[in-house]
Amino acid sequence: MFAEIITIGDELLIGQVIDTNSPWIGKELNKQGIEVIQITSIRDREQEILKALDEAMHRADIILITGGLGPTKDDITKQTLCRYFNTELVFSPEVFENVKKVLSHRIPLNQLNKDQALVPKDCTVINNRVGSASVSWFDKDKKVVVSMPGVPEEMKVVMTEEILPRLHKQFKTDVILHQTFLVKNHPEAILAEELADFEEALPEELSLAYLPKLGLIRLRITARGQNKELLESYLKQSKQQLEHILAEDILIEDDYPVEYVIGKLLKEKKLTLSTAESCTGGKIGTQLTAMPGSSEFYKGSVIAYSNEVKINLLNVSQETLDKKGAVSEETVIEMVKGVMNALHTDCAVATSGVAGPSGGTKDKPVGMVWMAAAYGENVITKLQEGDRGREMNITRASNGALLLLHELIK
Repeated sequence: MFAEIITIGDELLIGQVIDTNSPWIGKELNKQGIEVIQITSIRDREQEILKALDEAMHRADIILITGGLGPTKDDITKQTLCRYFNTELVFSPEVFENVKKVLSHRIPLNQLNKDQALVPKDCTVINNRVGSASVSWFDKDKKVVVSMPGVPEEMKVVMTEEILPRLHKQFKTDVILHQTFLVKNHPEAILAEELADFEEALPEELSLAYLPKLGLIRLRITARGQNKELLESYLKQSKQQLEHILAEDILIEDDYPVEYVIGKLLKEKKLTLSTAESCTGGKIGTQLTAMPGSSEFYKGSVIAYSNEVKINLLNVSQETLDKKGAVSEETVIEMVKGVMNALHTDCAVATSGVAGPSGGTKDKPVGMVWMAAAYGENVITKLQEGDRGREMNITRASNGALLLLHELIK
């Protein structure tokens, strides 16, 4: 069973708004055994909507459309759907009552809001309990076209409460199961070579995907078919084989970021953590504090972007900076010890490097980052090299520092 997602809105194409609807929809459909084969983003233009819809009808069984249902003149999705399905807009008293209820005590009811109660005549209309834009459900040639609001909060409610249950009832779908592994110490090409025989021997119901993640690889085994028990058996066997092949290089058997893995480890061992960041500028702290419950183990950070802060707050010696420079192994060792002492934590990480795009030298080029991890009296370091652009240099170093700490504690 195949689905296609069509997102409508000029704001998506100019980068003013990021499409978060499609990933969420794809994930929820996958849970029901429905595979998304294409995601199409188009402008609020009638001919482009008609063309995208017509092409999707040839590819997919289910077409889910988000956006273009607002009260203003640039929102033309309902009118365009009427043209495609050869119908017209009619006033719905039920939808009008819902619009009044939703907008009460919030927005004055004007003619534009009243027009939200105009719906395609020949479709199933589903009220949106959290918004004024209703959902239109069309059945044609054993296929389904659903037009939903583009506001993520509204879309998620109507999908969860109305669309997904109806799709589940109407279509017989495959079972789709996933098992994800977060793998360290393996570049993608090297890992693929190492797993070539394993991949070749997989049952036809299983497939393997490699998803690089800046210093890590997410390995995903997907099982697809009708017999759930058989698929679960295949996944279990493949999981055991991978555990044997990769052993300690499997960081976690789930699709979680590295900061989650570190946080889980620190909570289990009842350890506290602090960070000293120069070139990463607080990125590590941001990753850690994005997790609920991080206050249980994370005490804080010193963002030592200047040498003065390194000296005054982290107790890095002037002599080290003069002789070795800020981007050096010696400096990050003093930084990691300094922040651990200053914030009284059991362990710490530190980074110092050249994020770019400027500031590099022949001896210390852009992309060069020293990382250190400390746990008690033990300190280990690692050098990151290679320029991947400022943002990727910072993210690689942030992940790398946390992986270094994981290695030290484990």
